[in-house]
Amino acid sequence: MKKPEFFPTFESLYEYECPDWFRDAKFGIWSHWGPQSVPMCGDWYARHMYVQDSPQYLYHVRHYGHPSKFGYKDICKLWKAENFDPDGLMALYHKSGARYFVGQAMHHDHFFNYASALNRMNSAQVGPMKDICALWRKAADRHDMPFGLSEHLGATFSWWKTNKWSDTYGPYEGVPYDGNDPEYRDFYMDNYEHASDRDTASRPWYTENPKHRAYWLAVIKEVVDRFTPDLLYTDGVLPFGEHWHETEQTTGAADNAAAYRLGLEAAAYLYNASIGKHGKNNAVYLQKDRRPEIYRVGILDIEKSQLPGIAERPWHTDTCIGNWFYDAKAPFKRPGHIIEMLVDIIAKNGTMLLNVLQRPDGTIDDEAAYILREIGAWFAICGQAVYRTRPYRVFGEGGAQVLIEGFREERAKWGPDDFRFTQGAGAGGASGGAGAGTGADAGGAVYAFMMKPDDSGTAVLRSFSDRRVNRVGLLDGSADGQKLEFAQNFGLLTVKLPRELPTKYVNCLKIQ
Repeated sequence: MKKPEFFPTFESLYEYECPDWFRDAKFGIWSHWGPQSVPMCGDWYARHMYVQDSPQYLYHVRHYGHPSKFGYKDICKLWKAENFDPDGLMALYHKSGARYFVGQAMHHDHFFNYASALNRMNSAQVGPMKDICALWRKAADRHDMPFGLSEHLGATFSWWKTNKWSDTYGPYEGVPYDGNDPEYRDFYMDNYEHASDRDTASRPWYTENPKHRAYWLAVIKEVVDRFTPDLLYTDGVLPFGEHWHETEQTTGAADNAAAYRLGLEAAAYLYNASIGKHGKNNAVYLQKDRRPEIYRVGILDIEKSQLPGIAERPWHTDTCIGNWFYDAKAPFKRPGHIIEMLVDIIAKNGTMLLNVLQRPDGTIDDEAAYILREIGAWFAICGQAVYRTRPYRVFGEGGAQVLIEGFREERAKWGPDDFRFTQGAGAGGASGGAGAGTGADAGGAVYAFMMKPDDSGTAVLRSFSDRRVNRVGLLDGSADGQKLEFAQNFGLLTVKLPRELPTKYVNCLKIQ
């Protein structure tokens, strides 16, 4: 029987179902890496190096020269990735607990990390002289890791209006930046319609220029044809709808299907390619519009934030250990913070993608490697409470909540009464898809993550008053964990904890 195909309509794409591998994997690594890593000066360098007096402009002028003489095209030529070892990194990422991987196909800077027939400014022809995405793909396949790509091209045309500007004062007042160079018009884009607006705010995120929109779709189809990714991430809402925020209207968006026509076509193209390769749809499409009439065509992504409770449908968040691109000045999150974020997210039916920063030569630094080793050691103890699990009937107990406010990711102030729950899928639950992880069959057990155990040596839980508990174990890397004494009285489950806990990070009870 022929597998059904998807069509570029909301009605057709509402039939989308999330593949098991994504629901089972829970934790992935992202390589948010490209020429903007070269200055080691943080995110959006290609934009802000053309904004006079911004920190990145000042760094650029004083380090490389004025952007009328040494522009972003010249930064691209400096990117060599000379020590890039995708197999070594993928082995480390898998050992750290990641069960899917996402590379960056292109950022807003319009530089492609693969051998493109549509854009000469790509990593196979400029800079590294390597097909970065193809190398990532081979490494991911060797480790049985589902492979994804992120695309950030939709916003490029309006985002990069700054390369058409010039200084407003000083020795180069009025001298056009190199974004006006006609020899590189195809790279810097013929986006003068946006350049007259000197406001550095990012709106409009999506241009109305029809040529750019058509170009975007052609590029997405090229990416799908070359890589058939298991996951495709769009950095924005479903193209080319309005860039939506939580404070705006939440209904009626799908009534204007014409605005989303190209985004719908891209999603359908991705799914149909996956069906052609696997016999069924194995692909995930991520976009950032939180309206259910939009995100039902795929999976909702929430950048550097999350949801307050359990969502009916699986969702995704992307975050980073520091800045989005390597930034020599930015601090990194500590391992405990990252683990706590992951636990809170999976308890709410989410999956977390962590960006691990690479230096321009392709390596990661000692601090990043340390973070990954610490997370991997934690997974060796608590992994069965993560992989192949589903939300419990409540996501947790206790008074502490993570901050849900834009792009802020402050560490929560956990207390002894704070727990987060997951539940094993059991023998009849989720299948172990490619890269779904290892560990004992969960058998329907409930896992209670102790966000900050009490110094008294006991854990008191309130969410099992109507369930008879037969066994409580403390996860230690074994199938059932260290058996613990417990009592059920007056609606409370009281568990006696050992003096020494298996991990210095979040520990976990297995309740059967």
